[in-house]
Amino acid sequence: MNAPITGPPGAHVPVLKLGDVLLVTLRGDLHDEAAERLQRDIGEAIAASSVTGVVIDISGVEIVDSFLGRVFAEVAAHAKLLAAQTVVAGMRPAVAITLVELGLTLPGLRTALDAEEAMRLLTTAPTTPHHGPARRERP
Repeated sequence: MNAPITGPPGAHVPVLKLGDVLLVTLRGDLHDEAAERLQRDIGEAIAASSVTGVVIDISGVEIVDSFLGRVFAEVAAHAKLLAAQTVVAGMRPAVAITLVELGLTLPGLRTALDAEEAMRLLTTAPTTPHHGPARRERP
C-alpha cells in the first residue's frame, strides 16, 4: 500500500505499508492543519489495513513544537487503541532537547535511532513495552 496523505496545498506526507507496519516519513515543517490530517489519516490507515505498528521517521524534521509533540503522542494513543505500536525514529538531539524543555514526555511512544531500527523493534517486539531509545549492538 502506497497511499500518500496530503495536507494543505504543497503538503505531502507519504504513508507506506511495509508488511504489518506503516512507515510515515516527515520532511521539513509540518503545519498544524497537515499534522491534524496526518493524525486522522494514520488512524484510518491502521484500521483499514490491520497493521500492528507505525514508524514515524522524523529525521527530516528540524523543529518540533509542543503541538506536533502532542500530535505524536495522540497518534501513539490512537494506534494503541487499534492494537498497533508506534515508534518515532530519527529524532535529532536538538528536537529531543526541545521536547524535554517543553515538558513533553510523549507517553506511549517508543523511539529508535533510525527507521531501520524502528522496523526491527516492531517486527521483533517483546510483549513488554520498551519506551527508551533503541540502541544497536556494537561488535
